[in-house]
Amino acid sequence: MAEIIDGKAVAAEVVEEVTRHARELIAAGTTPGLAVIIVGEDPASQVYVASKSKKAKECGFHSVQHTLPAETSEEELVALVETLNRDPAIHGILVQLPLPGHIDSGRIIQTIAPEKDVDGFHFINVGKLGTGEVETAFVPCTPAGSMLLLERVRGKDLSGLNAVVIGRSNIVGKPMANLLLAANATVTIAHSRTKDLPALARTADILVAAVGRPEMVRGDWIKKGATVIDVGINRIAAPERGEGKTRLVGDVAFEEARAVAGAITPVPGGVGPMTIAMLMANTLVSACRAAGRTPPAL
Repeated sequence: MAEIIDGKAVAAEVVEEVTRHARELIAAGTTPGLAVIIVGEDPASQVYVASKSKKAKECGFHSVQHTLPAETSEEELVALVETLNRDPAIHGILVQLPLPGHIDSGRIIQTIAPEKDVDGFHFINVGKLGTGEVETAFVPCTPAGSMLLLERVRGKDLSGLNAVVIGRSNIVGKPMANLLLAANATVTIAHSRTKDLPALARTADILVAAVGRPEMVRGDWIKKGATVIDVGINRIAAPERGEGKTRLVGDVAFEEARAVAGAITPVPGGVGPMTIAMLMANTLVSACRAAGRTPPAL
């Protein structure tokens, strides 16, 4: 039976470290500042933004939230981002996605100053990660958190291990592959056009599932003893809990996989908590750099 990798516990450790270093930075005259922008009334986005703002305050950060109406124009949003770029009290800028259809998300993301891009989506940070400059890049929070969980099981050096990432998104799949490469793993990115995906998955010592399809990865896809990082968060019907009830599942059939894998992240309670923790870590790093201090290794 696989070891369960406790994302809640690891995330709590990261937040505790961030809070401790933030206190030191504040005592030296710099308060880390995080600005979160949300456009429109999407309920899921509202929940995410509220949790990010709350966690920033818990860490002792200066936390600002800009809630804009859905009809906000692209130019108005660009102007707000540029204002935050110039604000020395703000070290991290996060624009909650998705944005309304009339706004070009790509333009907005590229308007954020790279040194304040704590989501790690700006081309400068993407390029740094892609060329192995992991130490100076802001890494997207979900892959960064996934790597921390992986390190707890496999260590920092993944030499000699085969890693398969299922999913090629710019937010998770591609940056995850680059992080695994930087840790010396041999990496394959699989996706919807991959031939015989189950057979490929069975070659993986490290299997990362990031496709957004509930329980797609079955137990017989998994190599015995493999480490499984399940990035998926999917809500499915749960009639056993009552009429209209739902439950969260990952991209991996958890119970099947648990019987074969060496270690696995659960859903919920695995990668999810790490995402917000790494956002706090990235904001602290940005504040340290702005103050001319060496960022802590978290």
